[in-house]
Amino acid sequence: MRDDRFKAVHRGGSLDLDRHRQLAIWAADCAEHVLALFEERRPLDDRPRRAIETARAWAAGEVSVGAARTAAFAAHAAARDATDAAAREAARAAGHAVATAHMADHALGPAWYGVRAVRASAGVEAAERERAWQLEQLSPSIRELVLSALESAKFAG
Repeated sequence: MRDDRFKAVHRGGSLDLDRHRQLAIWAADCAEHVLALFEERRPLDDRPRRAIETARAWAAGEVSVGAARTAAFAAHAAARDATDAAAREAARAAGHAVATAHMADHALGPAWYGVRAVRASAGVEAAERERAWQLEQLSPSIRELVLSALESAKFAG
């Protein structure tokens, strides 16, 4: 079930465009932080990197939601192609980051999958440090929303 606090104003919700864009930027930051876990294993596949770039471009008002959805599909295809767990989760993080343009609650995905990628690569303690890093990146205007959503969805990693 979707969290109504992530529903955009133009869809009858309370999430204004500025906070929606901030969620996309935070999601892109989280995905980019673990991107090397994908690129080290699949250096010729740039679909997750392009997805993160597209997320940032959407947040800047430079590309459409349609372009973001296309980039999300491509990043998720890269995840399906990855055989390594850390690479797969990192690509999923990128796919969800750019999908935030379409549905804001996808912003939680890079946090979830980023922690999973780090755990697969470096263990539980490293995953805990990743979660702490993610939370440090939250801007004040989205902090409470994200923290409560992560807690209520049991995204503790």
